[in-house]
Amino acid sequence: MSQQAEALKEKPVQSENKMGVMPIPKLVITMSLPMMVSMLVQALYNIVDSLFVARVNSYAFTALSLAFPLQSLMIAVGVGTAVGVTANISRSLGEKKFTHANNFAKNGLFLAVMSFLAFVIIGIFVTRPYFKLQTDTAKTIEYGVQYLSIITIGSIGSFMQIMNERLLQSTGKTVLSMFSQALGALINLILDPILIFGLGFFPRLEVTGAAVATIIGQTCATCFGFFLNIKFNKELNLNLKGFRPKKAYILNIYKIGIPSIIMQSITSIMTYILNIILSSFGDLTDTLQSILGAYFKLQSFIFMPVFGLNNGTVPIISYNFGAAKRKRVIQAIKVTTLFATVIMLLGLAIMQLLPSAMLSLFDADAQMLEYGEHALRIISLSFIFAGVGIAFTSVFQSLGKPLNSMIISILRQLVIIVPAAYLLSKTGNPTMVWWSFPIAEVFSLILCCFMMAKTYKTIIAKI
Repeated sequence: MSQQAEALKEKPVQSENKMGVMPIPKLVITMSLPMMVSMLVQALYNIVDSLFVARVNSYAFTALSLAFPLQSLMIAVGVGTAVGVTANISRSLGEKKFTHANNFAKNGLFLAVMSFLAFVIIGIFVTRPYFKLQTDTAKTIEYGVQYLSIITIGSIGSFMQIMNERLLQSTGKTVLSMFSQALGALINLILDPILIFGLGFFPRLEVTGAAVATIIGQTCATCFGFFLNIKFNKELNLNLKGFRPKKAYILNIYKIGIPSIIMQSITSIMTYILNIILSSFGDLTDTLQSILGAYFKLQSFIFMPVFGLNNGTVPIISYNFGAAKRKRVIQAIKVTTLFATVIMLLGLAIMQLLPSAMLSLFDADAQMLEYGEHALRIISLSFIFAGVGIAFTSVFQSLGKPLNSMIISILRQLVIIVPAAYLLSKTGNPTMVWWSFPIAEVFSLILCCFMMAKTYKTIIAKI
């Protein structure tokens, strides 16, 4: 193709995206606030299921707690792939390469379908052995298999919902993505009690009802997301007529996406191993595993806004990096780090002051409250250090250094926390296990600051 033809093909559809001109503090709030709400809504899917299922019986709640790691792995694959798509689209738009942006979007939709097919296989063959490795309680295993099989086999809605929302976010249309997310969560919230407890003429399905409600909500959100992209996202052309997956684009997506997937998947691996470590405490096993499950559901209301903040910042930094606007990149990093730290400190205050109230949401018995109060207060000390580290990992992804983020996550959630939890469990005191969380976060922050200093010197200062 001639240079003239290529130039015409890359002709900009608008003079400048708001990510290159709007004041950074306002831009970060504008981009991130809807995404923070969106991420909170996403957290509602699992926690709403758990809140209702806890009223069925303790076995059902424990089953959903044990299902959480694999369910989180599914979300990690979807979100991580979408992060790779979003970063590449935003950078392409910043460089005025609109054809590249369209190709990244189309290949992203293709990868969402491939991810769904992979989890169908997992849902069919892996769910039962997965639960048997964590517990010997037959009722818990049966409840868990019922729930997780449906969630994985019906996961097309989850993957396509995530991708559609990130396509909207990549061009700055974060409010529209929030509407899509909110619709799915609202449908899930309405259907949960109806299908779990069999209200009206519906049969009582218990955990199966929770899974079905989630799938229906995600599928509806997917359809709405497609509509929003086609109707309002004019910067991207999602016409798939004649589409063929392209290796070059897929490799660029996964160059950023795979480290992001690994980084988020580590939480699933860590939780799974911690459940196995907690199984060594005999009669306390179910209680401790329920506490861990309750913590991860509660902390999602603190971490999800920070992740939403980061997701809103990634396209801002990527765009301005592509447009060679160094001052805006630096300012975006500072604002994001400040906001993330404030959110985490608010989370710390809630966990320290209201641990019993938080656990009571899950119909906690006296034993769960006794051990859970200590657990939440100890684990939440890690929030003091976590905000800066989480903000910096999004910066590394935006600047094409996702390996840094992956290394930090592996260090924090596998290399340090798992051995520390195992060694502390040998004291015979289950409360000691929770200290592994703040220990790991301190080491993570030190490494994060070192990597950020190096990134500033080698990349940011040279923009």
